[in-house]
Amino acid sequence: MNATHSADHPRLWVAGDLNAFFGLFTNVLLNVLVLSGLTLFVVQLPGDTVYGRILPALGVALPLGNLFYAYLAWKLARQGAGRGTVTALPYGPSVPHMFIVVFVVMLPTLLITKDPILAWKLGLVWAFIVGLIVLAGAFVGPAIRKYTPRAAMLGTLAGISIAFISMRPAYQMFDGAWIGLICFMIILLNWVGQVRLPFGVPGGLAVVIVGSVLAWSAVALGMSDMMHASAVGEALKQFSLHLPYLSGDVFSVPMDKVWPLLVTAIPLGIYNFTEAINNVESAAAGGDEYNLRAVLAADGIGAIVGALLGSPFPPAVYIGHPGWKAMGGRIGYSLATGVSVALMCFLGLTAFLLSVIPLVSIVPILLFIGLVIGAQAFQASPKRHAPAIVLALVPNIAEWAKTQIDGALAAAGVNTVALPPELIASMAQNGVLYHGMETTGGGAVLAGLMISAIAVFIIDRRFNWAAAYAAAATALSFFGFIHGARLAINASPLVSLGYAMATLLFIYLAYQQARETGKTDWSPIDNGSETMD
Repeated sequence: MNATHSADHPRLWVAGDLNAFFGLFTNVLLNVLVLSGLTLFVVQLPGDTVYGRILPALGVALPLGNLFYAYLAWKLARQGAGRGTVTALPYGPSVPHMFIVVFVVMLPTLLITKDPILAWKLGLVWAFIVGLIVLAGAFVGPAIRKYTPRAAMLGTLAGISIAFISMRPAYQMFDGAWIGLICFMIILLNWVGQVRLPFGVPGGLAVVIVGSVLAWSAVALGMSDMMHASAVGEALKQFSLHLPYLSGDVFSVPMDKVWPLLVTAIPLGIYNFTEAINNVESAAAGGDEYNLRAVLAADGIGAIVGALLGSPFPPAVYIGHPGWKAMGGRIGYSLATGVSVALMCFLGLTAFLLSVIPLVSIVPILLFIGLVIGAQAFQASPKRHAPAIVLALVPNIAEWAKTQIDGALAAAGVNTVALPPELIASMAQNGVLYHGMETTGGGAVLAGLMISAIAVFIIDRRFNWAAAYAAAATALSFFGFIHGARLAINASPLVSLGYAMATLLFIYLAYQQARETGKTDWSPIDNGSETMD
């Protein structure tokens, strides 16, 4: 009777939700603070646009997604007994898109036109197009997931988590190590070691409290200038009610300025739905089997609604479902995050929170999430596929390394859009193979997925599937979706030639195999046996 009651009426809040809420909310908070800073200080948008249009739009788009994914979790939990461990998918602003829309779309427009408002409107159009592409992905996503090895999908996520989620927070943590390290150890004790903190305080809340007390105490003692009381007063000036509204800004941009946006919007839209597929597979590996079409539709609609209301930052299902599940999050943490984000955006509280909470106390949470995702790729995949997982890491690490080099060159005043050949040659002489790095990391998410899938099929001696994926990689590289700096016809000719020759090799091996066995196996690969736990 109790089991039936529990299945019919899942609990919307459990003790672990408080822990997960502080983790996810501070994660989303950090990203909202970053995108606010980018629009204010890089794109030079007026505060009225940032606090009056962009953040209120996020205050609608993000909670809608959180509420929808909480509903999906509740619906999944009702399907039967033993579903009390269902964890809602995490949701927030897409981190790669935050930087791409600013530095690839909005900033170049500002530099050319000196018009920040036009830059913002082009960002809206870009986000709108990304949303449409993700919606289209809802039709093909399930088939991609069915026939793509789990090791390739989770390996790609591991690459993203190691390179783009873990590295920068690690640097920030050690930059303020006297606060960052103790906060990270608290996270490890509570979320990995399952050590109960005093008074049952959640780990996410504990690091905020401990980090803030240490930082402000050091300021009071004259030992640090990490925090500034004057910044708190300035931040409070933004405290007022900002409500979103629909406008025609998305449709006010001339078409001749829209077409160039497709160069980045198409691959980034593909990236979004590819990453969503991987995240749904990650949740399934943890026991929560979500409807992929519903997830992709929600992602696409979130980007479109946000753009129509004024936000150029598409939201997305976050990497990290295993992490929130491990710390006890279920359904309520998603609901609470949605409500809190809405209040934060509508009331203009982002600047205030950043002025009170030291960043170094929050970033260890991101490092923890990166560690859990990287570990899951190995834990939830067959042992024999471990080399393919490692291979999936490589394109993302290459892309991350390129961003570091580009940042250093830009700081030195070098135009990274068109590097002089003599500079590239000089770097090569000093061990920095910039061109190879750029080619390896081009379209890193898709590239890692494709080359890892090929490796899995080789390991399992399924040469027909290896040929199919090599042929797809040939086409993707030909148009620049993978291993290319931009979309173009014959974007990476040598890469395409390499994949094409590999395709012919696999076709020959598949033919020989069919002759020997008398059959060709096109069934989906077995992802569940011989896992590395």
